[in-house]
Amino acid sequence: MAMSTGGNTGGPMSEINVTPLVDVMLVLLIIFMITAPLMSHSITIDLPTANPKTKDEDLPVPPLDLAIKEDGTMFLNDHPATEAELKAQFAVEAQKSPQPELQIRADKSTEFKIVKKVIGDAKDSGMVHVGFMTHDVPKG
Repeated sequence: MAMSTGGNTGGPMSEINVTPLVDVMLVLLIIFMITAPLMSHSITIDLPTANPKTKDEDLPVPPLDLAIKEDGTMFLNDHPATEAELKAQFAVEAQKSPQPELQIRADKSTEFKIVKKVIGDAKDSGMVHVGFMTHDVPKG
């Protein structure tokens, strides 16, 4: 409690200095005035519902899995593929709606120029969804 000495009497003054209290209350009032309108706004969210009777065409498109080995050999969905076959397959898949994602799994010692060439071929064919897959090697 803030107390000050009285003028001529020399004894303690029993009045409280309310200026800091008023300052704190005004700051709190301003904070509540700003935040109160934000509390009254509601956001509506449309949550998806589970439907056990989904059709096959409603399911997501399976991705294209492209594995690139260290020596540059490529496997599209576990089948050996040449660069020309990849370009043709990319052109076909790019025309589909929705377009499947191309997931690239490259060996860690594969030269980047090979991966860059594949990405460029996919982009030139019209593929827009390209991702990289990784996997953890167990320590042992």
